[in-house]
Amino acid sequence: MEFGISLPGRGPLAKPDKVLTIAAKADALGYASIFVTDHVVLPASMARSVYPYSATGHLPGGAAQDYLEPLAMLGALSRTTRRARLGTSVLVVPYRHPLVTAKILATIDQLSGGRVILGAGVGWLREEFEAVGAPPFEERGAVTDEYLRFMRATWTTDPVSFAGRYVRVSNVHALPKPAQAGGIPVWIGGHTDAAVRRAAVLGDGWHPIALRPPGLLFPEEYAKRAQQLQAWAREAGRDPRAITLSVRVPMEVRPTRLAVPAGERPLFQGTAEQVIGDIRAYADAGVTHFVWDFTNQDLRAVLENLERFARDVAPKLVGRPQRRTVVAGAARSGKNVGGQAGEARGSARVVDRRGSARASTRRGSSGAGNSRRPARPSKSRRTSGR
Repeated sequence: MEFGISLPGRGPLAKPDKVLTIAAKADALGYASIFVTDHVVLPASMARSVYPYSATGHLPGGAAQDYLEPLAMLGALSRTTRRARLGTSVLVVPYRHPLVTAKILATIDQLSGGRVILGAGVGWLREEFEAVGAPPFEERGAVTDEYLRFMRATWTTDPVSFAGRYVRVSNVHALPKPAQAGGIPVWIGGHTDAAVRRAAVLGDGWHPIALRPPGLLFPEEYAKRAQQLQAWAREAGRDPRAITLSVRVPMEVRPTRLAVPAGERPLFQGTAEQVIGDIRAYADAGVTHFVWDFTNQDLRAVLENLERFARDVAPKLVGRPQRRTVVAGAARSGKNVGGQAGEARGSARVVDRRGSARASTRRGSSGAGNSRRPARPSKSRRTSGR
């Protein structure tokens, strides 16, 4: 079981000094991963698009806000962190030419010592597709599939030749290759049937956002989706066990001195024992890698919450580590806090010869804690993110 964070891409915390401070703190505490989000532009009018992570269908905060570019952020993080995996949650694949994207990611993987994860999505903002000159919005699923196949070819063959519907390249050298043997792991974002099938057929991991209407993905629903993913993976001739199951949700370990808020408790927000119980509920559904969004826009509060989780929650969920193979050139983890640095398949700097990560702990092997079924959060509660 592993734990990571998603850095704010927009809003009050999305300033270079603040996000780098958060990243440095998470890396020092031993968190397994640090993710960044993606938008190139935010059109002034989004009237023809529906934001998929809000009951209103509108992007919180509006269009006139800063949004840090994710690949540039990964480049900076590759040199300001030493242990954590670095990923996108998620990169909108059709926005950028895949040869350029593959080259940039391979370079960042080299700079970071083999720590990159490509979280990949098809996108939702029609007006942004038009602004960046991407292929037609209606074809974004097919474009994403082809671009991902092309990027994998770019990372694993030399010279590269590819003839597809959306991209054609003939006999070019794209060097250096990624530091990770077999290329960069690809985690597929989204909660729809198409996204789950894409993860089953093409992905090294499934990386949905949960607890945001309409895609709430409570543990029972997550488990059903995971079972469907495994069935589709077997149909595609793949080993479902090679596909990392992750989830991204808001998390807050509340200080014991604070009074209990009125109303229904959102999952992953409460006392240390309550958060442990929520983690176990999703672990029982198949999750091995949790990525935390922040519930607070105050830098000091965010840093203190990271410390509380590392001190009061993660140590109680540590499993017994197994023997692993470390990728040549990959940075080795230091102090392991609660399985956070360098542990589970697809999310640590440990991969098999194909570059797919392997599980290093058994599900349900975590220590003592509250194992009762978690309360469901209010559907009206929202946090910023993709």
